Amino acid sequence: MILVSVWYHGLDESYLRLVTQLGAEALDFGAGDAFPGVREQGYPDLDGVLAIKRALQAWGLEINRVTLPDIPADFMAGESAETTCIENACRALAVFGEAGVPIARLRVGGDAMPHRTRMHMASHRGGYRARAEYRHWAEPQLRSPEEVEAWWGRFCRVFERLVPAAEDAGVKLAIHPSDTPYAGTAFDSFGFHRVIDAFPSRAVGFLYCIGTRAEAGGSALVLDEIATFGRKGRIFTVHFRNVRGSLATAGGFEEVLLDDGDMNMATVLRALQRVGFDGCVNPDHVPALEGDHGDISLGLAYSVGYIKALLAALSE
Repeated sequence: MILVSVWYHGLDESYLRLVTQLGAEALDFGAGDAFPGVREQGYPDLDGVLAIKRALQAWGLEINRVTLPDIPADFMAGESAETTCIENACRALAVFGEAGVPIARLRVGGDAMPHRTRMHMASHRGGYRARAEYRHWAEPQLRSPEEVEAWWGRFCRVFERLVPAAEDAGVKLAIHPSDTPYAGTAFDSFGFHRVIDAFPSRAVGFLYCIGTRAEAGGSALVLDEIATFGRKGRIFTVHFRNVRGSLATAGGFEEVLLDDGDMNMATVLRALQRVGFDGCVNPDHVPALEGDHGDISLGLAYSVGYIKALLAALSE
C-alpha cells in the first residue's frame, strides 16, 4: 500500500495538526542533524529519537525516513583522511535500528556538479513561483576519469562499512539521485546500477526522486527507471513531484505543481504500483502559493490532496 509522507518541521502542533488533517501518514527527516545528539556527539541520541517518535505517534504519524550524518565533500575529494564521519554514520544506523526507523538516507559530498547550471525562480499560472535551472553554456569544469574513479573508490570505502551496519540494524540504506542530474554525476542511471552491482545487499536501494530524474530525461526515463529498479525491490521511498522540460530536451527545467507539468502523475503512480512499491511518496519541493504562512502551506495541502485522490482512483 502506498502512503503519503511529508517533511518534518519540528513538533509544532499547528503543523502536525494540519498534516494529520490532510491525511499524511508519515514524516521524512531531511536534515542529518535533526535529532538530539548529532551536533553534540556526531550521531543521534537514542532517547531523543524515541521521544520524537512517541510525540509523532500521538498524532498518528510514523517516521518514514531519516538522514544520516553527512559524508563531507573534503573526505570524498581525498582532502581529509579523517574517518569519524563514517563511524558516526554507522553509530547513527545502530540508533535508528534500535528505534525502529525503517529507512535512512546518506548524503555524500561531491555527488553532483552544481556549477553546470544556473538557478532562477520561474513564474507559472496565477503567478506562483518555483525553482528552475538552465544549462550554464560556458565550458564546464569536469572531473577527469581518474578523479571520478577516485571518488568512487572512497564511496565504496564508506559503503563497505555502512552496508553491514545497516543490515545489522535492520535499516534500509537509501541513496538520492544526483541533483542537478547531469549525465556523468555520481548517481545518474549508470551510477544507480553501479551502486547495486557493487553492493547487492537487499538493504541497499534508493530514495527515488521522480522530479530529479524527470529533469534528466522526462517521463520516459522515469518510467524506465521505475520498471528497472522497482522490480528489483530497490525503490524504498519516493519524492513525488512534477517538472516542465528537462536538461536533455530543453537544456533546463522548471518545477511545478503536480498537475502542471509534463508528466501524468497518475501514470507514474500506476507504474510504482505495477512493480509492487509499497512505501511512501512525498510531495517534495512544493511551490509556495498565495496565502502560505510559514510551514502552513496551501501548496502542501493541494499536493497531499492530489496524491490521495490519485491513489483512491487507482485503487478502483
